[in-house]
Amino acid sequence: MHPFHWVPGEGERHASLDSRPSGGYPTGMGVTTLCGRELLADNSEFGWLWSTCQACNAEAHRITGSTPAPSSASTRKAVP
Repeated sequence: MHPFHWVPGEGERHASLDSRPSGGYPTGMGVTTLCGRELLADNSEFGWLWSTCQACNAEAHRITGSTPAPSSASTRKAVP
């Protein structure tokens, strides 16, 4: 298990090392993210559909020692 947890907030999915309550960070809970921002969690069903914060994603991969997948923009095929 990784030391961070994902949390939607301010229009993106972020990762945080803050202690996470059972069931996830509730909407309105303040969290500090891996990208250094302090924001309020938005645990709505739409929040989980937001794009992932690139800085949090990079730091999460650094923590786990893994390589990030290529961005979806670079893996899409052109539509004829």
